[in-house]
Amino acid sequence: MALLWQRQVGDTCYQVRNHGASVRLYSNGVFHSQWNPRDPLKGSLWELLLLPAFFLPENRLNSVLVLGVGGGALIRLLQTFTSVKRIVGVDLDPVHLDVARRFFAVRNTELVCADAREYVAEQLNDPSRGTFDLIIDDLFGHGQGVAQRAIPADKAWCSSLMRLLHRDGILVSNFGDRQELQSSAWRHKAMRGRLRGAWMAHMPQYENHILAVSRKPLSMADLSARAPAKINPRSPTCRLYSHIKLLR
Repeated sequence: MALLWQRQVGDTCYQVRNHGASVRLYSNGVFHSQWNPRDPLKGSLWELLLLPAFFLPENRLNSVLVLGVGGGALIRLLQTFTSVKRIVGVDLDPVHLDVARRFFAVRNTELVCADAREYVAEQLNDPSRGTFDLIIDDLFGHGQGVAQRAIPADKAWCSSLMRLLHRDGILVSNFGDRQELQSSAWRHKAMRGRLRGAWMAHMPQYENHILAVSRKPLSMADLSARAPAKINPRSPTCRLYSHIKLLR
């Protein structure tokens, strides 16, 4: 695996490496993003974050908010496999946004360098703001050599995200493990009462658990009818080896 680029900023060492046709971003040794334009669907965690987008009809995915850009792999997946018209990517780290532009070739996206809490608060205080059809909360930093969730999914945070979500939209959230998801405000009675669709998923090779929630029912049959074969849970050619079940 060849080193393409490296920068030291304070206590953080950023590296971009390539492995065959894949480009990868590391921060202090933590693997953050990977993109392979020749073979983008390889069964990665980013594809599990993409999968819930296909609960929505294609003509209902107009605007997406990605909180936590990293190298931009998820944005590239959205642009490649959906017809989304507008993507806003928010990341606190300007180096991540620079890497997304230079090495992951992220284009035609509103990249915002900001604290996600402040960005969400500003949007909620803007009377002219719109809503998003899909919000992906993938806010992770790094500490002690492992990725760590940056913002707790408490009642205030979950409620704020729901206020930014279109009434028929879907919110996807990445958790470090099952316990973190189960301890989140999404399991509380007050939040569950607002949701008619709630699925959780994980992959055997990762501790991470992914949550997809909506005010409307989310049909696995709809998702299976729309998702690309390589990540479709009902396709014999699926590469995305995941376990998906209703949130209890």
